[in-house]
Amino acid sequence: MRLSRRALVLLTTLATLIGANLLISTPAQAATSCSGTITYSESFSYPGEGVIGELTIYYNSSNGGTNSACFYHRGRSYGVATDTWVYIMRCSQTSGEGQQCHSVAAGGYDQGKYAYQAGPVGVTGTANYCVAAVGYIAWHGVTIGPDSAWTRGC
Repeated sequence: MRLSRRALVLLTTLATLIGANLLISTPAQAATSCSGTITYSESFSYPGEGVIGELTIYYNSSNGGTNSACFYHRGRSYGVATDTWVYIMRCSQTSGEGQQCHSVAAGGYDQGKYAYQAGPVGVTGTANYCVAAVGYIAWHGVTIGPDSAWTRGC
């Protein structure tokens, strides 16, 4: 099943990113909220049920630039407690949206059984840098979210 393969790819990517960030960077977790200027937003669907989740990245100019991310429940998943996860990082790149992120600062993650959203999570010092975020929602036993941590919000 295509969604199961996507779940495996996502989880492998997330494990790699978290492991690399633990070794090469110090946490840059910011006190954040899911507010500010939206720099990226992507919706995710489940076959036959429409949109069930949305990954959104925000920016504000405080602390040398602060980006935050939330993964929202949408549609039929709204109000239903299920595993939900979001992670954000600052990339070394200063341009190149759509490229793989080379992480230089982990912004932390939020994971749990949530009914409305995971996050906010944030990273500071992002002025003039790209950021990337990933997240997922577990729906009917399938993990749904982006395929990988491509650069978003340059």
